[in-house]
Amino acid sequence: MAQLSVSSDAVPVSSLLTAVKYERTTALLRGRRIRKVVYYPLTDGEDGRDVEDWDFGPWHQPTMGVELFTDDGACFSAVWGSSFEHYGLELFPEPMTAHLRRIGEPCGSAPIEVTNHPRWSSLVGRKLTRVEIVWSEDGEGGIRLPLAIRLCSRERTVWIAAGRPADWPPGEVYYLATDDVMVVFTAEFTAKLGIPVIR
Repeated sequence: MAQLSVSSDAVPVSSLLTAVKYERTTALLRGRRIRKVVYYPLTDGEDGRDVEDWDFGPWHQPTMGVELFTDDGACFSAVWGSSFEHYGLELFPEPMTAHLRRIGEPCGSAPIEVTNHPRWSSLVGRKLTRVEIVWSEDGEGGIRLPLAIRLCSRERTVWIAAGRPADWPPGEVYYLATDDVMVVFTAEFTAKLGIPVIR
């Protein structure tokens, strides 16, 4: 079983995902309409309840994951994981409670609904015409990693990726395949991150 860890007590529950299961899950999401979006950023501070900053304009950092609810009652969780021998973005057809511990607890992760956020508004309620896994080869090891998923409607594309800024506060350098989740809203920022373009 894959071993996962982070510096916080908000550790994910281990899961083992295969490429076939991943493709099946994206196929389940395709054709549905997103009704609700919930982020799971970490909390810190003196009492462990201060939600870390997550809104950076063209990208968001819900560090532990994103939960997507569809109009037909289904629920999908996008989290970072290491099922493919290194950190990557993983998608499961189940609620976030199946993947995270300490939700809502001090120094855990906080559920933050972002359904009405302007960056999500043009995707929420629209049919997902394409849901694709963005795979990459790890330079030296040749490991195939799921860097992101791409959610497309006719009007909008949103990427959910495993990645983070190299520095804090965020600067110009970002890393992919980390134990963090990012949501990216523009093709320009996706290119800056190095997420391959799917045609």
